[in-house]
Amino acid sequence: MKIKMKTLICLISTVFFVIPLTLMLPLDAQTAQVKIPDYSTTDRKDIPVEYTWKIEDIYPTPDEWQKDKEQFMQMIDKIDEMAVNWTASPQKTLAMMQFRDEMFKKSARLISYANLQNNVDLGNPTFQAMKGEIQAAIIKARTKFAFIDADILKLGKETFAGFVKAEPGLKPYVFKFEDVFRLAKHILPPDQQQIASMTGLFAGTAGTASGILNNVELPTPEITFSDGNKVVLNYTNYAKYRECKNRADRELALKSFWQNHDKFANTFAVLLDSGMKENLFNARVHKYQDCLEAALYDDNIDSAVYHNLIKYTRENLEPFHRYWALKKGLLGLDKLKYADVYASAVESVDKRYTYDEAKAIILKAFQPLGKEYTDMVRQAFENRWVDVYPNKGKQQGAYSGGVYGVHSFIKMNYDGSYYNVSTLAHELGHAMHTYFASKTQPFATSQYTPFLAEIASTFNENLLMQYLLKYEKDDLFKLFILDNFIQQLKGSLYRQVQLAEFELAMHREVEADRTLTPQWLNKKYLELARFYYGHDKGVMEVDDYIQGEWAGVPHFYLNYYVYTYSTGMIASMALSDMVLNGKQQEREKYLSYLKAGGSGYPLDTLKLAGVDMTTPVPFQAAFKRIGELVSEMEKIAARLKKKNTKPTNYTN
Repeated sequence: MKIKMKTLICLISTVFFVIPLTLMLPLDAQTAQVKIPDYSTTDRKDIPVEYTWKIEDIYPTPDEWQKDKEQFMQMIDKIDEMAVNWTASPQKTLAMMQFRDEMFKKSARLISYANLQNNVDLGNPTFQAMKGEIQAAIIKARTKFAFIDADILKLGKETFAGFVKAEPGLKPYVFKFEDVFRLAKHILPPDQQQIASMTGLFAGTAGTASGILNNVELPTPEITFSDGNKVVLNYTNYAKYRECKNRADRELALKSFWQNHDKFANTFAVLLDSGMKENLFNARVHKYQDCLEAALYDDNIDSAVYHNLIKYTRENLEPFHRYWALKKGLLGLDKLKYADVYASAVESVDKRYTYDEAKAIILKAFQPLGKEYTDMVRQAFENRWVDVYPNKGKQQGAYSGGVYGVHSFIKMNYDGSYYNVSTLAHELGHAMHTYFASKTQPFATSQYTPFLAEIASTFNENLLMQYLLKYEKDDLFKLFILDNFIQQLKGSLYRQVQLAEFELAMHREVEADRTLTPQWLNKKYLELARFYYGHDKGVMEVDDYIQGEWAGVPHFYLNYYVYTYSTGMIASMALSDMVLNGKQQEREKYLSYLKAGGSGYPLDTLKLAGVDMTTPVPFQAAFKRIGELVSEMEKIAARLKKKNTKPTNYTN
């Protein structure tokens, strides 16, 4: 997952890898030999340095961070001076924009360093304080810059066009100025914008509090599994045991985890209600029709794209439900339950990859993108762009965050599973997108939008799957790969559309001046989960305890972000098919999308790459392709059954 914060808050020699011989061993031998380091209870300071990201590439020491922060504060004091008649001439306009760019770049380094340090050591008060300090400084700067857009509007299109002719240095800012002219009716007068900007002092507090509650302070139950093993059910163990062999253990993990969350449902509901109403405030203050329009307008995306995503997915659940029917048979179950969602349908291929194996496979899979792309991936591995394993106090999940002029930083919690290999490929997609955009674009147009962000990442998941299917001869392992990829589709497409529909419903509730209560949230979430997973059609039984899953979704605090995973997956399926079935021209078109950064509106950038998301064509193609993948799974399963090869060995 890549998260891009707008405006001032920006997150920011070749080695040939040979696939290890263990990949050629029988599957059981592979599993027996692979051992993944476990640092989940190890303090951050004790993690071997080679498995940590090279944070000193941003600042060698916290003292250097502090010095740069002081310089940033001095620049804030200079804003008022720079603002005097800044649109009086082309030269003064250029000076202001370049000055602002320097502040933006510096703030990106400062906030990224604090965030990255905090996210791998959540309990460390030093990093929490640093994060708070720079956030306050950035809000102060943003408030002082409140005059910019209003002054651009006063300058006018024609005058600015003359400025660009007289001063070519303004060309990188043309898109910014034209976008301001488009946003005219939603831009507040400077005095009102200053007040609105000051809400940034407490903006995001609800999401931060929810994250701390989920990751640090939520009491974790201790449960006993069927083998007598007692486990403290933190998120890491929950993610591990929800896919274990024994169904009763899987169900115990899910039920215990979410029922524990339910004890704090009132607190989570208040936080989520606050987050939605923060979005509502901003939408109404800036005169948007609703929160959805406000969230999409910056990227010039029509709300119809969001609504069509939900519509087309609802109309094409058949391949998704067919997959679950196949999985029920593979697991040897009479009835499929939600506790079986995360269980591998091909458990006998319970394969684990060492981190070195994962790197080697990924480099092979990415070869269709050419030498420049794979060389940069090698650099990411060699130069410690990746923070590899979980440690005590490290934030769950994975993401990639780029820093202009430095490189991207990838947070993993690597456990050796195929899912984690795919996640690494996914995050490298973000990292390479940031690399090519930063290399090609000036800072002013380097930052691509969330709508584009999830395309490069899921594109890489497609490449990984296609590579393994092409070179793997064993039917059992091919079935395993397909199962994992469709599980990824479940997570990136179907589940995210379910969450997108839930988020739309939450916003509509607060837009109607109502309050989000645990009762409403539970009922709505369960209703949607049961629809998407086919509860009423007998596809899967979705138990009542799942109703509280909404409390564990941090993306709801990112204001209509989840849908970008789904649109990203749909676009990336189209683009990866073009690259894999095409030639140099198709590869260059894809790379041109990466290099475009934020130099155009996202739908226009995609059209140049060959995909038009305003039409049903990419949606239809994606769901057709998913149906073909399920059909391929069904054929392989039939062949294995004919050979009397049992794909699973679950205890039910």
